[in-house]
Amino acid sequence: MGNQQMKRWFLAMFCFTAALAPRAQELHVKGPDGRLDVVLSVAEGRPAYEVRYNGKVFLEKSPLGLNTTIGDFSCGLKLMDHRIKMITEDYTLNRSKHSQVHYEASELVATFANTEKQAMDIIFRVSNHDVAFCYALPRQGGRAALAVQQEYTGFRFPLQTTTFLTPQSRAMTGWKRTKPSYEEPYKADMPMDAPSAYGNGYTFPGLFRIGREGWVLVSETGVDSRYCASRLSEYQSGGLYQIAFPMAAENDGNGTVAPAFALPGRTPWRTLTVGETLKPVVETTVPWDVVKPLYETRHRYHWGRGTWSWILWQDQSINYNDQVAYIDLAAAMGYEYVLVDNWWDQNIGRQRMASLVKYAQSRKVDVFLWYSSSGYWNDIEQGPVNRMDNPIVRKREMQWLQSLGVKGIKVDFFGGDKQETMRLYEAILSDADDHGLMVIFHGATLPRGWERMYPNYAGSEAVLASENMVFTQAACDQEAFNACLHPFIRNTVGCMEFGGSFLNKRLNRGNNGGSERRSSDAFQLAVAVLFQNPVQFFALAPNNLTDAAPVSLGFMKEVPSTWDETRYIDGYPGKYVVLARRQGSRWYIAGINARQQAVQLKLDLSLLAGQRVELITDGPQKAPAAHRTTISKNGIFEITLQPGGGFVIR
Repeated sequence: MGNQQMKRWFLAMFCFTAALAPRAQELHVKGPDGRLDVVLSVAEGRPAYEVRYNGKVFLEKSPLGLNTTIGDFSCGLKLMDHRIKMITEDYTLNRSKHSQVHYEASELVATFANTEKQAMDIIFRVSNHDVAFCYALPRQGGRAALAVQQEYTGFRFPLQTTTFLTPQSRAMTGWKRTKPSYEEPYKADMPMDAPSAYGNGYTFPGLFRIGREGWVLVSETGVDSRYCASRLSEYQSGGLYQIAFPMAAENDGNGTVAPAFALPGRTPWRTLTVGETLKPVVETTVPWDVVKPLYETRHRYHWGRGTWSWILWQDQSINYNDQVAYIDLAAAMGYEYVLVDNWWDQNIGRQRMASLVKYAQSRKVDVFLWYSSSGYWNDIEQGPVNRMDNPIVRKREMQWLQSLGVKGIKVDFFGGDKQETMRLYEAILSDADDHGLMVIFHGATLPRGWERMYPNYAGSEAVLASENMVFTQAACDQEAFNACLHPFIRNTVGCMEFGGSFLNKRLNRGNNGGSERRSSDAFQLAVAVLFQNPVQFFALAPNNLTDAAPVSLGFMKEVPSTWDETRYIDGYPGKYVVLARRQGSRWYIAGINARQQAVQLKLDLSLLAGQRVELITDGPQKAPAAHRTTISKNGIFEITLQPGGGFVIR
């Protein structure tokens, strides 16, 4: 342990001992730099916690506890013991916004006993800007398993807080009764007491602005087959939201609401990212800091970019000849993959699919194939169906895919957060890894640490994605607003397979009808940087090879899909955003504007100070314009962003 780490250790020890001296039922644990402070307390037998940053309250005293089938751990509790240690870990994350992560945190394990003398630990990990906590239970006498009937975990915000949230939909609604699928619109800067759209609370993550003090991002991570995925409840009095379990009707009533696990066992981690600015929110790695890989793989997976016909050419394009056209497009762009979407089993067939895969490989392009997750809990008829939900059929199918040389699958239409559904996600991923297949999920839940947990996981939709722009003009009109939210909320906690970056002006096959894109080409190029997913299928079309601006095509040919470093530069959720991402030695700076008027920005680009760069921005009639420029020696860079416009620097 180095001198600096030793100092931090003594600081943490001091915080604990100082708190225990005057009040035996209160503990403090601080992050390594001492600014983030979590206070764990027990009053009248009920545990609670509070979060402060630089002495200011970001989360008021909030409830903790579980009620389980073997005992109640929410009241009548007494703090029996605690232990602390410093956590230091360096790990590699090759599919997200930082490839090399150094994690330091203070860990508190506080042991409580209920009136029946049953034990429960509450574990807190506190880094400089992140809090993660979970509940751990040992075997209780002869009992080796439990179900959690209710989790009392809450988040009580100061009353000046405003919210950036997306509602949980009603179960078994939407296309072919497939919701919830994390595809509802966000509302920005709303008062806490504004009810959600459907009365079912909100999906993770949730962003909260604590007046002028700063920001808190709330989410969860480490969800696997041993628990359900959770959400935030409706607002309750006094600034409180609580953990809510899935709705009983999800997945057509199949599966229990209450999660269960073997003992000893633990719940997933609830996470908070706290900052006086949005920088810690954008740059957080907490979803991966507190989880571990669940299995090793013998395969080497290659992340990359791809094309897919369905987004613009729709179902009618799932035929052999159109897929050849998109394979040729991928080859011309230097992309690694093509995605063949729904109905391929009927419109191309299994025998001709072998021929199509061979043709793609002859063009140095590999293939992803679409599947429905099931057929027994929704009304989906798009094929292939009933192949991913049954382990015998699934393994047989994956063996066939491997024999063809298919590299990945996109599995769609899950529609639920119950533990039963989490088991299906994990089973698909595990079986797919046995056969060297990457997996993308659509119509799906938020990924919760999965980039580190599952080596073949290649992304999730879980957002109101590009297809909605094809379906409705309203989605095109709202594109800039939504795009200025995701880097601060949805995409900061997990990869996001959006399927965007259109270069068509009109969103149909002929580029001559349907919805009209309001944003500029430079905006679309910026989105390719701002939205992160390890395998990203862009919404390009074969006609773009001749009708798109050469500068746009040139940028889209070389933009990466994975990054070594991500930095927040400037922005405000729903208004504008500027991020910097690095792959290797090359930086990409991207910005977009959702306001109705131009915005003048004075950016600190110290990371490029004095360097000669290429700038692509909006020219006349929103045409992309590229030129070389030099960043000043002090790193200050000024630019004007037009409404619906953007820029990229490389």
